[in-house]
Amino acid sequence: MTSSNFRIGGEIDVRRIGFGAMRLPTEAGAAREASVAVARRAVELGVTLIDTAYMYGWGANEELLAEALHPYPDDLLIATKVAIERPAPGEEAQVNGRPEFLREQVEQALRRLRVERIGLLQMHRLDPKVPLADQLGTLREFQLAGKIGHVGLSEVTVDELDEARRTVDVASVQNRYSLLDREHEAVLDACEEAGIAFLPWRPVHPAASTATAGIAAVAAELDATPAQIALAWLLDRSPVVLPIPGTASLDHLAENVAAAELRLSADQRERLDRITPAPAG
Repeated sequence: MTSSNFRIGGEIDVRRIGFGAMRLPTEAGAAREASVAVARRAVELGVTLIDTAYMYGWGANEELLAEALHPYPDDLLIATKVAIERPAPGEEAQVNGRPEFLREQVEQALRRLRVERIGLLQMHRLDPKVPLADQLGTLREFQLAGKIGHVGLSEVTVDELDEARRTVDVASVQNRYSLLDREHEAVLDACEEAGIAFLPWRPVHPAASTATAGIAAVAAELDATPAQIALAWLLDRSPVVLPIPGTASLDHLAENVAAAELRLSADQRERLDRITPAPAG
C-alpha cells in the first residue's frame, strides 16, 4: 500500500501531498483574504508541507504565509527557495548564486517567515557562473549555524545532484515532472535510490487540462477527476515523490488533498504507465 508520509532528510515527517503556494494572490483586499483562507484550509485538511519561494511575489508570498499561519503548527514544514534575483523593470529575473547574495536572501527569508530556522531551504536554480561548492557551501554555513535544517535543489541533472552531494547533504530535489511530462525520470530514480525527497512541480498540468482517453477512463473507474488521477499516479510512482500542487481555489485544494486516498490497481497503473508523455522541451 502506498505510504501517506515521508521523512525529508530522514527527519522531517510530512504527508506526501503538499501545497504549492505560488498561485496565491498577495495584493491587498479580497484576493489576499481569500489566499489567507486557502493557506489556512490547507493546514486544516492535514497538509504538512507548503512550498514557497522569494521569486513568488519577491517575498510577498512568504509574508502572506506568515500572516496566515504564524505561529506555525509544530508539524508544518514551510520550504522556501533562494538564488533568483529580482529584475529591474522590463528585465528578466536572473539566477544569482554568489555567496553574499545567498546570505542576504536567507536572512531575509528568515525575517519574512518570522522564524529562526528554515526547515528546508532550496536553491531555486543553480548558478552556472559560480562554483557549485561555493553556492552550496554557503548554505552549509547556515546549516552549521542552525538557521537551515535541510538543503534542497531545483531543476538539476543527475550529474549536478551527484556533484552537489559532495558538498552538502541534499534532502530534496524539485524538478518538473508529471504523468504527461517525464523528462526527469532519471533524476527521480537517482533520488529514490538515495532516499532523497522528489518534489515534482507542475504535477497535475497538463493531465488535468488535456486528459487523454486513458486518464479519463481511469478517472471514471475511480469516480475521480483527471487531476486526482495524475496525483495518485505520482504517489504510486515512487515512495520519495511529494507532489506540491498549487491552487488558489478551496475546491481544488480539497480535491488535491483527497487524491491521497485513491488507490490504483495494478491494471490501472500499467495503463497509465503506457500513456505517451509529451515530448521533452
